[in-house]
Amino acid sequence: MGVSRQQANENRQSIIAAAEKLFRERGVDAVGLTELTKAAGFTQGGFYNHFESKDALVAAVMNKAMEDGTNRLVAAIEQSSAMGVDPIKRQIDLYLSPDHRSDIDSGCPVSTFAGDVRRLSAGARKSYADGVASNLDCLADALNGTNKRERRRKAISILSRLVGTLMLSRAVVDADPDLADEILKDGRRQLLLDLAD
Repeated sequence: MGVSRQQANENRQSIIAAAEKLFRERGVDAVGLTELTKAAGFTQGGFYNHFESKDALVAAVMNKAMEDGTNRLVAAIEQSSAMGVDPIKRQIDLYLSPDHRSDIDSGCPVSTFAGDVRRLSAGARKSYADGVASNLDCLADALNGTNKRERRRKAISILSRLVGTLMLSRAVVDADPDLADEILKDGRRQLLLDLAD
């Protein structure tokens, strides 16, 4: 007896979810197919019923992670607006916080996968680039001003600084927690100061 279409879709989503968790924790290259299938509760044969290769799975994971990340950003901006709070300032505070730094499992995929993406397949790199572009669009739309090009420039600067600050803080947190906190705090403070100009 075959598996229903709904069950096949659920199985596929289970594999993607298990893979995303492992990729976030250890990096894409550090996770083998045997470990992936075991974590998802499938055999390698079962894996190939859903994906033709690990590269195809990585592309699906990247697509899902970037879409989820953009959806969370949109929701955060909408929530800030509903609260009457500047959405960009609130995003800076949330993004450059110790809680977000620690949230590897569900934090921003732009920063989480930045170190991996250049070594991935064309499909995964495209999903990542599309996600970055969507994040930039969201930030630019949330910025004040009528000049669309200037808002885009500011959005690029803000996202680049958010991601770089978070990645640097994460990189040193185990070896030097005080330095990691200093990077977050001063990165956040400087971004907010520059935003006020």
